[in-house]
Amino acid sequence: MAGLLSGLGRLGLGALENMELYAKEKPEEKKEKEKKAVPVLQEQDFLFNKTHTCPICDKEFKSRTVKVGKERLIGSDADLRPRHEHVDMLKYDVIVCPRCGYAALSRYFKFLTLPQARFIKEKISANFRPRDEDKREIYTYDEALDRYKLALVNAIVKMAKPSEKAYICLKTAWLLRGKGEHLDKEDEKYEEKKKKIDEDEREFLKNALDGFLEARQTENFPMCGMDESTVDYIIAVTAAKFEQYDVATKMISGVITSPNSNSRMKDRARTFREQMLKEIKAKSAAGSGK
Repeated sequence: MAGLLSGLGRLGLGALENMELYAKEKPEEKKEKEKKAVPVLQEQDFLFNKTHTCPICDKEFKSRTVKVGKERLIGSDADLRPRHEHVDMLKYDVIVCPRCGYAALSRYFKFLTLPQARFIKEKISANFRPRDEDKREIYTYDEALDRYKLALVNAIVKMAKPSEKAYICLKTAWLLRGKGEHLDKEDEKYEEKKKKIDEDEREFLKNALDGFLEARQTENFPMCGMDESTVDYIIAVTAAKFEQYDVATKMISGVITSPNSNSRMKDRARTFREQMLKEIKAKSAAGSGK
């Protein structure tokens, strides 16, 4: 039976007469092609060096920052900790001056009163050991945690509002949660490390709860860029973690009945309330021996 391409020899293309019309691709060739077609995205691909001017020492420095609009939000935890596809963006939310030691969450970095600046110069900068410009492509969880702790001590020294200190504690707890999720489960010390991280997370969460409860009595909204319903929801979820169910019930009920809460937040609050009531009932049954 003549081939589809028979007769091409008359045109000087006889060597091509037996070519396959639907050539099957070898598995190894297909895999190689897929690797080339779909580049593997890495954390550093979503970062760039942003230049800042320190309000304390007036020096310029660079800090790793996530490119706006490049990283995709894929969900959140019950307490609204955000989860992104390729980068834990929490690692890059603290700005640190490597020369004088001033550090703050990005939303607060530029805003200082003269007395606050003086306190930081006297208590932080006078004792801080300057570091070389950070050449790292990414921040590890441990490096990010050091940055958050530096931001927290700066907030304490400058006598920041309770909400700012609470927000730093909340984000530090979220960061620790991310660190725990990225531990190597094959590590022989995994259980020991995970236990320590969980304990640290709870300590920061408790301080966040205390700070937000105080801030709610003394500060106005929005608070840390969040409206009243969001703050009350976070308080409720965090209070429930520490079995402070009276506080959690009061706050979550307020979110559900508030005319200022959007439908999405109300739905989330109702779901959480149902889960909390089940938890309370289960613990009550266990306590009564039923």
